[in-house]
Amino acid sequence: MYKGHKILCVIPVRGGSKGLPGKNIKKLNGKPLIAYTLDHARRSKLIDRTIVSTDSPEIAKVAKNFGAELPFIRPAYLAADKSSTIDVLVHAINFMQDELNYDFDIIVLLHATTPFRTSKDVDSSIKLLVDKKAQNVFSVADAHRNPYFNMVELDKKGYASLSKKGKFVTRQAAPLVYDMNSSIYVWWKDILLKNKKIFLRKSLVYVMPKERSVDIDDEYDFKVASAIAGDKQ
Repeated sequence: MYKGHKILCVIPVRGGSKGLPGKNIKKLNGKPLIAYTLDHARRSKLIDRTIVSTDSPEIAKVAKNFGAELPFIRPAYLAADKSSTIDVLVHAINFMQDELNYDFDIIVLLHATTPFRTSKDVDSSIKLLVDKKAQNVFSVADAHRNPYFNMVELDKKGYASLSKKGKFVTRQAAPLVYDMNSSIYVWWKDILLKNKKIFLRKSLVYVMPKERSVDIDDEYDFKVASAIAGDKQ
């Protein structure tokens, strides 16, 4: 709880990963990937309750072994390749309110694929939402490339030009841009239910360093994470 606001954390993990099969329970330095995020939520000083939303009995079993609460098994229609994470959150909100009579004010989404965030990152994002009166907050990292300076796109004839038009001769002179690092998302519950989107009129970002922003999507990402974690396997 923060300043009287009750906070629910949802960790969505589905079983059908294509880029790296079984990634959510794949062992990173001897520990299933999901266990890192469960630990971040558990160590948070502000989160009141954490649940896991999954369609996979195998993931559910591993998550329970690490102390996770799984009040439901996610319906199959919310676990397809094109299923929206927002719809997964709405389902979780409705279940907690309608079936368990659990009400709250703020919802936190933590993806299990970013193992190097900290509980301080999570709590700082929550505080930013409340203290700055934002509608939502999501985490980012400094962009590796800048569309105003060194990112190109092709037209219909295959000719290249800058992704965004600008007259900047150095990266430092170009407008500041960030990469969404797919780690932390925080909304006021009622605003999420009403708008059902990430980018809002009063969205704020929480900036994380690149070393804590690794997002594991494929085998290469996992090798990078393993190197950072000091995995000897």
